[in-house]
Amino acid sequence: MWTLSPGVPIGCKSPPKRGSYSTQIHTYLGASLGGLDMWTNELFGLSFFGTLKHGEPDHACLKPLSEVTPIVYPKLSSKLVFDKLSSVFVSNTNHEEDQPVHLRLADPNVPVRDNLPRYGEPAPLYCPAGVYEVVYGDEATTSDPRFVINAQNCVHCKTCDIKDPAQNITWVPPEGGGGPNYPNM
Repeated sequence: MWTLSPGVPIGCKSPPKRGSYSTQIHTYLGASLGGLDMWTNELFGLSFFGTLKHGEPDHACLKPLSEVTPIVYPKLSSKLVFDKLSSVFVSNTNHEEDQPVHLRLADPNVPVRDNLPRYGEPAPLYCPAGVYEVVYGDEATTSDPRFVINAQNCVHCKTCDIKDPAQNITWVPPEGGGGPNYPNM
């Protein structure tokens, strides 16, 4: 297209509107300061912006059931708050039905044998997408528990890889690039 002056197409009375320089400066400034903070934190162990550290891995901070009082949450109102599965639906999560599970257990017995009696199996609580659940053969007596993985709901946050107290769950990328599709990001 021919132009009379830079950025003004022929036949236009005014130049096209562009973003302010302020936006560009803030983008470059934020990226530069973030990079500087990352490098000083890695090389010297200090941060200009006060990076929070607590000295131990997140999974080691989980307290056993014997040391805590379980929280009893009230029933949610569907007018203001949505359940986990409705939120997973909004994320447009898509996994092929026949692909292998991308959430792997090093030992399938650990969730029921170790985590359930000691921690009350925290996976259903820390997973934001309802991927993990403990299903009982007899719900009334809570006997014969099974640990179930609903991998098709996974939103790939990797919380399970970080928070599992036994470090038994390993998240691996799924086949075919399945997972959440956030169209507005």
